[in-house]
Amino acid sequence: MGKSLEEIHRTIPVLKKFSKWRKILAFTGPGYLIAVGYMDPGNWATDLAGGSRFGYLLLSVVLVSGLMAMLLQHLALKLGVVMEKDLAQACHDHYPPWARKILWIMAEIAITACDLAEVIGSAIALNLLFHLPIILGVIVTAFDTLLLLFLQNKGLRYLEAVVVSLIAVIIACFGVEIFLSRPDIWHLLTGFIPSSQLITNRDMLYIGIGILGATVMPHNLYLHSALVQSRDFGPSRKNKKEAISLATLDSNIALSAATIVNAAILIVSAATFFSRNIGSVAEIQDAHRLLTPLLGSGIASILFAVALLASGHNSTITGTLAGQVVMEGFIHLHIAPWQRRLLTRLLAIIPALIIVWFWGSHGLAKLLIFSQVVLSMQLPFAVVPLVAFTGNKKFMGRFANGPILSVISWLVTGAIIFFNLWLIRQAFGGI
Repeated sequence: MGKSLEEIHRTIPVLKKFSKWRKILAFTGPGYLIAVGYMDPGNWATDLAGGSRFGYLLLSVVLVSGLMAMLLQHLALKLGVVMEKDLAQACHDHYPPWARKILWIMAEIAITACDLAEVIGSAIALNLLFHLPIILGVIVTAFDTLLLLFLQNKGLRYLEAVVVSLIAVIIACFGVEIFLSRPDIWHLLTGFIPSSQLITNRDMLYIGIGILGATVMPHNLYLHSALVQSRDFGPSRKNKKEAISLATLDSNIALSAATIVNAAILIVSAATFFSRNIGSVAEIQDAHRLLTPLLGSGIASILFAVALLASGHNSTITGTLAGQVVMEGFIHLHIAPWQRRLLTRLLAIIPALIIVWFWGSHGLAKLLIFSQVVLSMQLPFAVVPLVAFTGNKKFMGRFANGPILSVISWLVTGAIIFFNLWLIRQAFGGI
């Protein structure tokens, strides 16, 4: 079997003579490539809808989702370091053909759903900034392939640098947005306490599951287990232990930034729309249009659109890399990166074009939220194998999850499955 992302495998050295800080810097990067998937345009739709309809109540879901993401990405990178395989390769090697085919199909569905959100978000951002028609913007997003290929040819470090820069742009934009929106601090803080309405209110549950699906992304688990192997950390147990520690630090810092961005979107929505009784602002275009008159600053809507464009373009990178990992790991199919990118993007562009053609741009918000719910539905198919592998001493040896971590991991897995089943039950009226 080939190496995960063979063109970047073990390309970044981590030498013994490196100081602690140089080693930290050497491991900094993969976490941010992962984090962009946690602040993509799909998050915008769910967070805007949640904030405008329910105020700060769903901040607890954003926080819990962020903590779940940190745990699951830790397990993913640990699997990559210890087994020296990505999650797709591990599934291929240790599951029967019928099982790995199902897992592969589910992973591909998740990647397509994620890419759909990026297509829609980028097209909307281009429309808001340059008044480009939505349907033309959707087509233009196909050319993201060229940008990605250029960055890939420059090397992984260039790719990571661009991603970190775009994340900084998003954080800066929303920092200003929060300042302008002046949220109610007391209600904001109480929003981080879970409410029983999450279970009893079907609409709130639907958006909550959407936030979960937009935050904890299944394809990122496959990708992280591959990206961590780009660091040449050495084969010894001590090397692997240090690699897990430093890679987890990188991941947690990056995912903390992603959680802050997600919370910021919801906070701005709650402070701007819910507090003024302007509920159900799920349309990103409406949010952009209303920000200037409500906040009294023209820069608010411009920053909003710039952050959305940065978010959409940032997220295109990880989708392609994850698609490459999944396809090579599950079915050993190696195709050129531009072919993989074009295939993934076409699968996302087609439904977006159909929606815009028949229902106009107003149908995109519902499609965005639906794509995030689809992502959440795919989560168990990635999470269960991940938790099973990392808890098995046969595969992980001394690095296998301890009793406490195993219990927490399976509780998180159970919660994900439970909320998905509950959502299905609510959607079909308990039938």
